[in-house]
Amino acid sequence: MPKIRYSRRAVLKTGGAAVAASTLSAPMVWGQATKDITLRQFGTGVSNLNEVAQKVKEDLGFTLEMTALDSDSVTQRAATQPDSFDIADIEYWICKKVWPTGNLQAMDVSKIKRYDQIVGIFKSGKLTPESEIAQGTAPHSVGFVPEPGATSFADEETNWMTLIPTIYNADTLGIRPDLIGRPINNWSELLNPEFRGKASILDISSIGIMDMAMVCESMGEIQYADKGNMTREEIDKTFAIFTEAKQNGQFRAFWKTFDESVNLMASGEVVIQSMWSPAITAVKTRGIPCVYQPLEEGYRSWGGGIGLSNSLSGLELDAAYEYINWYLEGWVGGFLMRQGYYSAVPETSKDHMSENEWGYWFEGKEAVEDITNPFGDVMAAAGETRDGGSFNDRMGAVACWNAVMDENQYMVRKWNEFIAA
Repeated sequence: MPKIRYSRRAVLKTGGAAVAASTLSAPMVWGQATKDITLRQFGTGVSNLNEVAQKVKEDLGFTLEMTALDSDSVTQRAATQPDSFDIADIEYWICKKVWPTGNLQAMDVSKIKRYDQIVGIFKSGKLTPESEIAQGTAPHSVGFVPEPGATSFADEETNWMTLIPTIYNADTLGIRPDLIGRPINNWSELLNPEFRGKASILDISSIGIMDMAMVCESMGEIQYADKGNMTREEIDKTFAIFTEAKQNGQFRAFWKTFDESVNLMASGEVVIQSMWSPAITAVKTRGIPCVYQPLEEGYRSWGGGIGLSNSLSGLELDAAYEYINWYLEGWVGGFLMRQGYYSAVPETSKDHMSENEWGYWFEGKEAVEDITNPFGDVMAAAGETRDGGSFNDRMGAVACWNAVMDENQYMVRKWNEFIAA
């Protein structure tokens, strides 16, 4: 919506002096007024980090209470317990389930200082103007509403966002190259009988079904009209393929938590499985070879953002906006990117990373010295490059996003039958 974008820029231009002045006076105001404020935030363990809460206390003066839950619990809490939180740090596919409840409030983009620098995939769905929009619940498709109070999503960019994007990544299969001993290039390898009893998939239905779809398409068994919005027939066919593989003993386990995935891989009980980027890192920091394998069919991607409770108002609401703006200024981005994630405004993260770190994590360059995570653990040695390469190589090869389908209830029922089979 060009009109809104231009008017916003005009406001920013003419209001620059006022913004600058208010920013300069902000610390005095915040110091007195917000020191007694506590904002309650919950989300998954990926981004609900005590280090972030500590830094908020240092920089902004108020208290951020963090609660980390698994994805299903996050969804349930956001949808059914609106008085239990101020800030919901949720994934975009979860937003599709939660937004219609009215528990979150639309956010005014004119209050987001770095809005114009947010990566395009969260606004237009495209990384570059030439990019194709990936299947599934792409963040931009649930990222905007027409107006405050609307319970349905807008088809284009508006002045009102559902979530302010914070963190995202391109996911693929993790492998143990030392135990496999040959190249792995396709999603179909997850069901290769060669790995019978040594494969694993995650037990979170909205994510696992997308991994299944990538596998089935790679095998040439199913060509989905839209992997992220399957028909009942496609759902049935997908589960038939995986149930047969399960009954043939293909899977060692189905994991729900980060730690489970790390332990399965580190022990060698599993050699190929659904994985998340930091889990690969956790295995590598134990000195065990583990690769986040780029695959020919592309990545399954996910993104998360900060949503605000509908009951948040007054000084607490002002503090929440201040927190969001602080979040996009780069310290958190640098902290997350040193674990393999991406920031919604990547260039601000650059100021909080060394040239070597930025080159390795974002540009896909060879590390010139050891790469460590924020806790000092070595994640890559000098001479190594990031699995999958640069930001543009990885996010430019996204085939689908984690999704909530029209037939979601049916899919979840079939998922539970599959796990129990």
